[in-house]
Amino acid sequence: MAVSDLFKPLTFLHGPAMRNRFMLAPLTSQQSDFDGTASEYDQYWMEQLAQGGYGLIQTSAATIEAGGIAFERQLGIHSDDHLPGLTKMASAIRNGGALSAVQLHHAGHRAKPSIGGIPAPASSMTLEGIKAITTEEVERIRDSFITAAKRAQQAGFNGISVHGAFGWILSEFMSPNLNDRTDKYGGSLENRARFTIEVIEGIRQACGPDFQIGWRLSIERYGLLLEELREITASIFDRELIDYLDLALWDSAQVVREGTFKGKTMLSVFTELPRKGVRLGVAGKIMSAQRAGELLDEGCDFVLIARAAILQRDFPLQVKENPMYDSPQLPVMANYLRQGGLSERFIDTMRGWQTFVKPGSL
Repeated sequence: MAVSDLFKPLTFLHGPAMRNRFMLAPLTSQQSDFDGTASEYDQYWMEQLAQGGYGLIQTSAATIEAGGIAFERQLGIHSDDHLPGLTKMASAIRNGGALSAVQLHHAGHRAKPSIGGIPAPASSMTLEGIKAITTEEVERIRDSFITAAKRAQQAGFNGISVHGAFGWILSEFMSPNLNDRTDKYGGSLENRARFTIEVIEGIRQACGPDFQIGWRLSIERYGLLLEELREITASIFDRELIDYLDLALWDSAQVVREGTFKGKTMLSVFTELPRKGVRLGVAGKIMSAQRAGELLDEGCDFVLIARAAILQRDFPLQVKENPMYDSPQLPVMANYLRQGGLSERFIDTMRGWQTFVKPGSL
C-alpha cells in the first residue's frame, strides 16, 4: 500500500469522518495548571498540532476525578471549571480541520498521594494498608467517566477515548493479578471487563449517536493476559461498542514471545479479528512515512503518532511532502525541542523519558 493511502478519509460508526489516517496519540505533557485547568502552554501546543495535518487529535490523559490524578500538572476534566480551557482547545482543533477527543483517565491504584491522588485499588492486596474500593465506589468512578464524557461533548469535542491501558484503573480491573474481587467486578473475565463495558455503554447512552468513543488498550505488564484481552476485544468489535481501538504497543512491530500466539506480531493478534464497523489503529515507534504506510498493509485502519509528533508537530504534512520522511534521530538536544515550540514544562517531562532528550543538554 502506498504512503499516499494514509491521506484517504476514514469513516466511523458515529460522527464525522477523519480526513486522513493520522491520529495524534494522547501525550502526557504535564504543562497544565495545578488544578487541571488547561494552561497557555496547553493551548499553544494544541494550536501547533491543529495546523499539523492530523485527522484526529487526542488530548493528554485528563482526570475524571480529582483523586484519580497520576501526574503533576495533569490536565483535568473533572470539574465544570475546566470547561473554558477545554472549549478553547476543542475550537483550535476544529479550526485546523481535525476531529478531536479527550482521553479520559483515572489512575486507580497508581493515583499519586503526594499531589492529591487517592489510590483506588481493585484488590486489598495491591497496596499495603489500602483496602480495595467498594462496589459503590466502582460505580461512582464509572459515573465520573460518563460525566466527564458529557463535559467533553459540552466543550465541543467530537468524542472521547477511554484509557484502558498501562495498569490504570480499567486496565487494573482486567488483570487477574490485580483484581481478586468477589463482587460483580471480579472473578470471571466477563466480570473483570464489566467496569470497562459499563463505562463505554454509559457514555454512548449519555452522549448519543453522533459522539465518537475510542478505547486505548495495552496488553503488556500488570498481569494482563493476551488471550483474555483478545477475547474481550472480539466481543467489543462484534457488538460495535466503540468507534475505534487504539492499540498501545511499545513497538508496533513487536512479536509475542510465549503462549498461544507465540511468534506472531502483537498487532496481528488483533487485526485478524472481525471488527465489523470498528476501526483499529496502533501506536509504537512509528517514526517514518514508510512505517506508517506498512501498518496499513498489516491491517490497521489508521496510525497513532506519539514521539514523532513531539519531535515534529506537523508529522502528517512532512509525510505528505516527502513519502520517504523519517523523524530526527533520538536523543535530541533540548534546544531542538525548544526551537520547535515545546514549553519548558513539556521539555522537563521529556527528560524523564529514556533516550529522548540528550542528557545534560540545555
